[in-house]
Amino acid sequence: MIKAPFKDYVSADETNFYLEAEGQKKKGALLWGDGVKVIGPTKNGRVQVRARGRKNTGWIDKDALGGESLLEIYFIDVGQGDGMLIKTPDFRHVMIDGGHPRKSQMTGKSAADFVDWKFFEDYGLDSIDLDAMIASHNDYDHYGGLADILDTEQLDELDAKSIAIGAFYHAGISWWKGENSKTLGKFVKHEAHNYYTQLLEDRAAAAKAVSGTGKPQLHGEWHDFIAKVVAARTKTKKPTPIHRISQVTGHLPGFEPGGDGPAMIVLGPVEYDISGKPGLLKLGEDSKTTNGNSVLLRLDYGRARILLTGDLNKASQQALMEAYEGDRIAFQCDVAKACHHGSEDVSFAFLQAMNAAATVISSGDGEGHDHPRPRIVAASGASGYMTVENDEIITPLVYSTELARSVSVADPVAITAKDAAGSQIEIKGAALERAKVDFKFRKPGGLSASKGVRTLGQGSIAAKLIYGLVNVRTDGKKILSATMNEGDGTFAVKTFESRF
Repeated sequence: MIKAPFKDYVSADETNFYLEAEGQKKKGALLWGDGVKVIGPTKNGRVQVRARGRKNTGWIDKDALGGESLLEIYFIDVGQGDGMLIKTPDFRHVMIDGGHPRKSQMTGKSAADFVDWKFFEDYGLDSIDLDAMIASHNDYDHYGGLADILDTEQLDELDAKSIAIGAFYHAGISWWKGENSKTLGKFVKHEAHNYYTQLLEDRAAAAKAVSGTGKPQLHGEWHDFIAKVVAARTKTKKPTPIHRISQVTGHLPGFEPGGDGPAMIVLGPVEYDISGKPGLLKLGEDSKTTNGNSVLLRLDYGRARILLTGDLNKASQQALMEAYEGDRIAFQCDVAKACHHGSEDVSFAFLQAMNAAATVISSGDGEGHDHPRPRIVAASGASGYMTVENDEIITPLVYSTELARSVSVADPVAITAKDAAGSQIEIKGAALERAKVDFKFRKPGGLSASKGVRTLGQGSIAAKLIYGLVNVRTDGKKILSATMNEGDGTFAVKTFESRF
């Protein structure tokens, strides 16, 4: 937990952020719950504030202040993968997944960059302080960006000077070194099903599994990531605790019911007792098993419920429905993160059990995945909780981080540079048409770079990238969801009432 960095908060759903105390020129907008630092007196009904950045000052209507700190969930656009930052009303922070690492992102950024912006620019702090970090499962497009946060050698990529992790949680299924390649380890048959019992457990087990001595040892990128977790420290410089979680965990430690902030209950993966040892279902091929044993987490705050589903698939959803027979109301929610990026490998019965008023799909750009699939976008709406007012559909709402992303392109006009002697060189006109650029590029969704060459007269440059981040905020009664408009920095805002 950090000390609240703001003294006041926006009370309106959205309010203009003006350049001056008078006039209509603006520099975007602020959302309900945004924290501000008042830096000047009131003039013409407006007050000068600093918001959304250390140097980002402007003016807002005084009547738009007087709000409160909210529960905020940021669904970060990480391309193909998941990345979420949860900020509680009392300024605790939980990071769940982080997409691929920046080295594999065609934008050169991962979820770590958004987290860095949040703490360094928005809060004005020099350190990132996460109360908890959760890897929903051991797929690279989920934990890779978390490695960027933990990688002290990459600190020069971030503005924050230090990073503290209060606790790390994971699902248990892991990549282990096999005879010739990676493996999910040992599994046993119990009654009619197979179960993996070679699970990663606590800090001591994690340290041993990356030590390089003894067996079993973790494999590949997952090994390297867990090694960084083992090296992580809390705010008091103690080793970060590491825990495997399942439905047996109940509530995430520190987020039990009865506090001022949200309760966080772990609904999955479902753990079974296999001859006195914990076991997780083998759901088919390796990818089905890793995805299907994702952490399933529900946030309860006031009357609001938010369900975060990782990469759950049809087989695991059917197993969850069976495990929660008689208690399927546990999956009902106001807001759901869609399972597995909008993949078609989804149980419609599970979507119906969620009955979400708003669904957020963390979808990538890779044509090989084609996420979100049209049928799942339709199914998310068809299974959603419907409210209609004045002949207008209020819910269900369906968001996609990919669809919310956009790029502004520009034509190069001139290049200026300095030679070794410090004299300025300018290339423009016909010379620009002949100038060649060697570059590396990644195809949408691709992880490896390809080389290319093009004359500047043939190509365009990316002038601006608007990330498809989806904001969800609630005071426990009303829920706001919003995405940014590229043109003027305002937001497309929708609100609806929680129902629990």
